This record gives sequence, structure tokens and C-alpha cells, in this order.
Amino acid sequence: MSRPVKRSLTLHQHRTSVTLEDEFWQAFREIAEAQNKGINQLATEIDDARDPEIGLATAIRLSVLAHYRAASKEP
Repeated sequence: MSRPVKRSLTLHQHRTSVTLEDEFWQAFREIAEAQNKGINQLATEIDDARDPEIGLATAIRLSVLAHYRAASKEP
């Protein structure tokens, strides 16, 4: 597991920084690519759907986890 890396994203035309481990950044990019979306678009969707009590980085990690859990259950 790598150390967390801070990167900038644009959500609704606002810049924000998110800190994730590199493995999560890589998985996040792979998911966005598979869905034909940019990471800013996917991050915006996650941000819009998250509970305000949950931080964006946590919401992204949980989204990545949910994606791969769902994929592992596909026949």
C-alpha cells in the first residue's frame, strides 16, 4: 500500500483537493474510463450522491470498493 497522494479535482467548476492512496487513484481512473467519463465527472457524481457527513475522499474509496464488489459478483 502506498502513501496517500493529494490531487486536484474540479467539481461543479470549483477546484478541490482529494487525498487518496495511489492504488485508489488508479482504480478510480479505471472505473471512470470504463464508464466513458472523466475523473472530474465521476467525482462530481459521487460528491452529489454522498451524505454531507462523509468526506469526499471516503466517498470515493467506498465507491471504488462498491464497484469492485459488484464486479466480483457478476457471473
